[in-house]
Amino acid sequence: MTAESRSFDPRAFLSQLSTSPGVYRMYGAGDELLYVGKARNLRKRVSSYFLRASGNPRIESMVSQIQRVDVTLTHTEDEALLLEAALIKDQSPRYNVQYRDDKSYPYLRFTSHRYPRIAFYRGATNGADRYFGPFPSAAAVRETLQTLQKLFHLRPCRDSFFAHRDRPCLQYQIKRCSAPCVGLIAPEDYARDLANAARLLEGKGESLAQDLTTEMQRAADTLDFEQAAKLRDQIAALKRVRQSQSMTGGAEDIDVIAVAAHASSSCVTVISVRDGVNLGHRNHFPKHPAHTPPEELLERFVSQHYLTQKPPPEVLLSHPLDDGGVSEEAISQHAGRRVRLYCPQRGAKLRLLEMAVSTAAQALSSRLVEAASMDQRLLELQRVFELEHPPRRIECFDISHTQGERAVASCVVFNEDGPLKSAYRKFNIEGIVGGDDYAAIAQAVSRRFARAKAGEGSIPDLLLIDGGQGQLNAALEALDELEMAQEMRVVGVAKGPTRKPGLEELWMPDLELPLRLPADSPALHLIQRVRDEAHRFAITGHRGRRDKARIGSDLDSIEGLGPARRKALLQTFGGLGQLKRAGIDELAQVAGISRTLAERIYAHFH
Repeated sequence: MTAESRSFDPRAFLSQLSTSPGVYRMYGAGDELLYVGKARNLRKRVSSYFLRASGNPRIESMVSQIQRVDVTLTHTEDEALLLEAALIKDQSPRYNVQYRDDKSYPYLRFTSHRYPRIAFYRGATNGADRYFGPFPSAAAVRETLQTLQKLFHLRPCRDSFFAHRDRPCLQYQIKRCSAPCVGLIAPEDYARDLANAARLLEGKGESLAQDLTTEMQRAADTLDFEQAAKLRDQIAALKRVRQSQSMTGGAEDIDVIAVAAHASSSCVTVISVRDGVNLGHRNHFPKHPAHTPPEELLERFVSQHYLTQKPPPEVLLSHPLDDGGVSEEAISQHAGRRVRLYCPQRGAKLRLLEMAVSTAAQALSSRLVEAASMDQRLLELQRVFELEHPPRRIECFDISHTQGERAVASCVVFNEDGPLKSAYRKFNIEGIVGGDDYAAIAQAVSRRFARAKAGEGSIPDLLLIDGGQGQLNAALEALDELEMAQEMRVVGVAKGPTRKPGLEELWMPDLELPLRLPADSPALHLIQRVRDEAHRFAITGHRGRRDKARIGSDLDSIEGLGPARRKALLQTFGGLGQLKRAGIDELAQVAGISRTLAERIYAHFH
């Protein structure tokens, strides 16, 4: 259903609008998508925009721009919720709250092995392995991994590394692993330690501590003081871990979601409790129109978040939702069980919510301070480089190679929020003389902006080139060929005579001598940050390409060893180093490797 006229008549449109559930899309001039929303009753929801004043300047501004409204009918509110989230993610309407979080939540995994490995994991939780989580952040998983290693000495190494050890590794020496790879612990003892670790993750730390206390007393009674001391240390560490769980109020599985709102920026904090264990928190910073009320921020977050994450039975909220229970019903239907969304009024759950509110407020305060600093730096860049407005997009190129081998160019992007990592690009440099940085820069710039000229990607306000006048001229020549040199300010960033930070020389095409900014200049600090990030990204890309090429070239020369067999060998042994140390019998056990080929591979390395 569409209102096609340029002057939108809301009464005529509403008179024929269905009362079914569905999704509505509001369009402005030039067919710009302004807003996407869901509704249990489309006519009732859409009419609320036009038949009475909202009192919200943001909503009234949006309504004044509406040229047409499209609707899509659905069978249920759950379908409407799914469609709304998909459209917001795909089309980024100007007036919607958008939560950009491209990473799945991580888990802690126990592998299905005789001596199971404990590991960080992202992805589908299928198969015979055992998973704990999801955790709110990668840092929370790694901290838990370290705790389990200290307490129970469980192995973190890959199976390929484990299978080819003939002596304990460093993890055993620093008392982080019991060295099952060389048989220093019996399978039943390792299984007991693994079971104890699982009990701790399941929130059964108190009963585990009691059992360990009994074992410690038994070991002391039998004069096994070394074992008693080990158990004593485990019990002490368990007490410290359990202290962090004391505010969950005995709840098994809950999420706590709090909003700290500001006119221009907001923070949504999620604290996750699983099996009675507080797993920590994750902060989200949505992009939204100014003065969006916290209730709407919370409603949008809940609607989008629990379409990709499995909701717990209880979700504590800092603000009541004003959607008439639509979110709770839709999320419950999507989860296949009852999910309760509410604001606690007393007890331990209220204290947990207050902690989430304080965490969100602190995170937002830090974000605003950082944003103010970033704004100051952008204003200073505008002044230094005489730009029409503060740069909204900054790009920087750098080249990395090892004596000309496998050169890689990096392109990093910064905006007013800092690094925009989704826009980073790497370019493998080909067809030039090794070590020719000028040609490498020219090739990378040409490839990047040929795409921009074809309509792929944005054009930066400020383009930084890591290097001096030679690199700058190479970049300008590439841009001149594309007739794009006048569309952005291009600056070369050289390290200066002594190569010390703070003495950088800024080369520009309209200056005969380089510009030097004071060491305390906010503009220089931002330039250094962008340049260093480009340098890091280029080195990472070059090392990956170089190492991959060296592994491949070392195996390519072996007759009869094609890509599939090379891959099988590297996966089995976990890398070229372990492969070189393997014997003929071990090589021959790999799928696709005959005895004759195993002898040929062994002879190649020995």
